Amino acid sequence: MEKKENSYEIIDVSDITNVRFYTSIDQGSYIPPHWHRAVEIIYIQEGSLDITVESQNFTIYPGGCTLINANILHSTKCTSPNKAIVLQIPVDFMEKYIPNIQQLLFMLDHTVTDPVRKTKTAMLCTVLEQMQIIDDIRPDGFIMRFNSLLFELLFQLYHNFSVKMFQSDLIQKKKDLDRLNLVLKYIADNYKRSISLAEISEVAYLQTGYFCRFFKKRMGVTFLEYQNEYRLSFIYRDLISTTDPVHVILERHGFTNYKLFRRMFQEHFGDTPTQIRNSYQ
Repeated sequence: MEKKENSYEIIDVSDITNVRFYTSIDQGSYIPPHWHRAVEIIYIQEGSLDITVESQNFTIYPGGCTLINANILHSTKCTSPNKAIVLQIPVDFMEKYIPNIQQLLFMLDHTVTDPVRKTKTAMLCTVLEQMQIIDDIRPDGFIMRFNSLLFELLFQLYHNFSVKMFQSDLIQKKKDLDRLNLVLKYIADNYKRSISLAEISEVAYLQTGYFCRFFKKRMGVTFLEYQNEYRLSFIYRDLISTTDPVHVILERHGFTNYKLFRRMFQEHFGDTPTQIRNSYQ
């Protein structure tokens, strides 16, 4: 849930646990579509979080838990303070213990009503809460307890929430993500200036027309829309964390069309920049 510079997020794991686990206190953020080679579990304890996973939009509230599979495009939006447990488990770590991990998807539905599935989800959340307590207190030898809980959680994921995918789908998906990684990293490195379609198509080694179709199909938005959304994520951060004038923030992040900015901002956050800033102050 933390802002990264690149759309392909490299998970900064702990040297002693080999995963990334933390309690997130988010005062407000918008993170555009990105992915990582890790399974991510988000368990909301206070407030709420808007999440988009590929084309599905949903909101999770206190007690809600969701899982985002590795290499799946997703974005998050926090428009009021929230608190959450976040666990990111790299695939490279999981494949040491779970057979054929590359062929598995984990299905954790926060809206599930089936009593058995609800019980299994509640068990998973209990383990997360125990991991949070031991991580906060950190008594002598805490790593033994933390790792025992981590492997309990992995066991539950494997036996209660995994489904197998077709190998052909995985191969094509990897090719698309490798190409998208080049494109999104280029945008991240150059987002403050205008990037032409010809320029970005060359980065992807595709003709302009094919690139536009490829990008829209895989990202759900056009290249120009994504570029502006990426700028918007930085603008939102600066808006709530600084007192800089809006026009200065826009210039800083390369957003030159103020009318378009106002429309996009209203669509994403439901208020004007001034109203959002005042609500945080």
